[in-house]
Amino acid sequence: MARPGVPSRPRAAGSAGHDTKRALVDAAIVTLKSRGFNGASARTIAGEAGVNQALVFYYFGSVAELLLAALDAVSASRLERYSAGLEAVTDPASLISLAAEVFREDMSSGDISVLAEMVAGSSSNPELGVEVAKRIAPWKEFAGVAIESGFAASSLGPLLSGSEAPHVAVALYLGLEMLSHLEGDRSAAMSMFERLARLAPFLNALSAAPTPALEGDTP
Repeated sequence: MARPGVPSRPRAAGSAGHDTKRALVDAAIVTLKSRGFNGASARTIAGEAGVNQALVFYYFGSVAELLLAALDAVSASRLERYSAGLEAVTDPASLISLAAEVFREDMSSGDISVLAEMVAGSSSNPELGVEVAKRIAPWKEFAGVAIESGFAASSLGPLLSGSEAPHVAVALYLGLEMLSHLEGDRSAAMSMFERLARLAPFLNALSAAPTPALEGDTP
């Protein structure tokens, strides 16, 4: 079972050390995807990386810190890939399209399962949970930008401009992924995105409608 702990600054390393750390992070990602949080022991991760398990503690201090480094690596890669798609989000239809694309790719790559396993694993470790929550914050920002862009021209925009909408969107997305993973079937989720896509023309029409004038506005 993964050892809990509050992350600390990784030890400095040269070129060889950097390669070893990278191998351990990659191995931790693979282990979280294939064995889950409870199976992510120092022995298992080190075996996957092909190094001595003592190096886990030498470079990272604890298994928990290594797992957080793995989560950081996956999150950075996902944000880089998906942020480019935000430029195409201009209405509800394109927002739904991006959400479906992100979900499809996350399920195919298994990347989102790294976060899901860390969330599940930190449920009994408040200190680790605080660190995982920090890693979710950038995704709330991502969801906020996407929602704002998708409904910028809509009368619904002001209703979705608060911090609650991104929070709910991320929570629903994680729940959708976890349930799909648990059932071993993503068809229900993909069907939901297809239904939303069919509603997109109506949402786009609503976006194009003029926002009702507020009392006191000049005609």
